[in-house]
Amino acid sequence: MNVIRTAVPDVLVLEPRVFGDDRGFFMETWNRKALAEAVGREVEFVQDNHSRSVKGVLRGLHYQVEQAQGKLVRVVAGEVYDVAVDLRRSSPTFGKWVAERLSEANRRMMWVPAGFAHGFLVVSGRADFLYKTTDYYAPKHERTLLWNDPALGIPWPLEGEPLLKANDASGTPLARAETYP
Repeated sequence: MNVIRTAVPDVLVLEPRVFGDDRGFFMETWNRKALAEAVGREVEFVQDNHSRSVKGVLRGLHYQVEQAQGKLVRVVAGEVYDVAVDLRRSSPTFGKWVAERLSEANRRMMWVPAGFAHGFLVVSGRADFLYKTTDYYAPKHERTLLWNDPALGIPWPLEGEPLLKANDASGTPLARAETYP
């Protein structure tokens, strides 16, 4: 696996080794030992999730103030613009974000540690997005960071207005958001 460090060093882009021929391909999408080496510690996943969305859907930027989730994310069909925002006040990269295009074609994955808000925009006709989490979904602890907060300045590759759920449209700006120590 090739590990690519991002501008926010705790967020990693992972490129699995792909073995292909005229029959198709094989790749290992998760290996406990390889991820531990990349991240620098053991990671235990407790939940797998799969979402399907159409072009223009923007999901996020979500996080949980308790039961914070680390996420290993990937796309198995289509393409998304995937974003992680550091919400750890003690971090030198607090308030910084990184983005990566994840797609069926590039087979890249992104490791988003606990302490980050996460979201994505579907840029293909539709996308199937899979992710593993290090803690369980806890709706009462879920928060949404405002996706278009000018303080963040994320250049979402939009074609018109995004398709948003009500809670995503009314997220909290970073200046007023609950964050992590």
